[in-house]
Amino acid sequence: MKTICFFNTAKAWGGGEKWHLEVSQYLNDRGFSVFVIAHPDSVLAAKLSKTNIPFQTIALGNLSFLNPVKRVIVKKTLAKRQLETIVMNLSSDVKIAGPIAKQLGVKRIIYRRGSAIPIKNNRLNRYLFKNVLTEILANSLATKKTINQKNPTLFPKDKITVIHNGIAIPDNLNRISWDNKKHFTLINLGRLEYQKNQTFLIDVAKQLEDRKVEFKMIIGGEGRLRKDLEQKISEFNLRETISMAGFIDNPMEFLKQGDIFLLPSHWEGFGYVLAEAGLCGLPSVAFNISSNPEVIKQNKTGVLTPPNDVDAFVEAILKLSENKEDLIEKGKAAREYIINHFDKAKKLKEIEGYLLHG
Repeated sequence: MKTICFFNTAKAWGGGEKWHLEVSQYLNDRGFSVFVIAHPDSVLAAKLSKTNIPFQTIALGNLSFLNPVKRVIVKKTLAKRQLETIVMNLSSDVKIAGPIAKQLGVKRIIYRRGSAIPIKNNRLNRYLFKNVLTEILANSLATKKTINQKNPTLFPKDKITVIHNGIAIPDNLNRISWDNKKHFTLINLGRLEYQKNQTFLIDVAKQLEDRKVEFKMIIGGEGRLRKDLEQKISEFNLRETISMAGFIDNPMEFLKQGDIFLLPSHWEGFGYVLAEAGLCGLPSVAFNISSNPEVIKQNKTGVLTPPNDVDAFVEAILKLSENKEDLIEKGKAAREYIINHFDKAKKLKEIEGYLLHG
């Protein structure tokens, strides 16, 4: 039986790593031959060690493709397997594993692209996309659009497939009852990094405080921005209003504390957390950028605002918060939309069909 290799050497845990773990586990459980390569210091490797999925760790970085020793290690690792397909996660994975997979005669060399950032039109990328990659699997229409944004002929559009991320639909997920809530709660969850733009939420909270709105804000996640966020919260005297919850192991349990989910990301390949919030029955307020309109239906399951417009963002929150019945209805609509469009079981079957049958 030919093997599918999932090649993901990211250290941090994010949507791409979750996808590689879940898809490889699903296919492995279905009896297909899979193999995963991960970074030894990664969350993915730690999670793989608790499964029955065959995997190997290799320490790679962005410039490893220039290191002959690293290339030999990767080539020997891949050559041991009868690979028909390789699915790569990072651009650095593509740089080193893509050409080696081609040398080894791997039939399908797939870049699973999960970031809605335009691909640079440089010589190396032109070589990789025109001569090495056979297909691209994108996680959103927005991601697909950015692939050829800087070079319309970089990659054939008919070789780019879009399959949205799936989300597990629990049998029973109850929100905290409105009547039992002590505070109207605005909630956010994500890595504390520039992309996620949580500093914007502190400006939003400051304006809400200035307008005498009674609320609490909870920001979940860890990352490099934590100290900067805590400093800004102190400077604005918002320590009683905003709480930093740290790393969240169970997103669903965390999100159902909220009344409105807030996502001020500068970009999203696929706003997985928007889907999680919708499944919890929360309407969302987010920027009208990248893939957000694929997850939020404007004024039906949430509100999309111009990017980095504090006034518009605050007005959207106020409009939702002032009508309890409308808020609840939008939350119900969000849940229904996520169940109908992003059911994980259906998405895994779709991915299986794509990987096994082309």
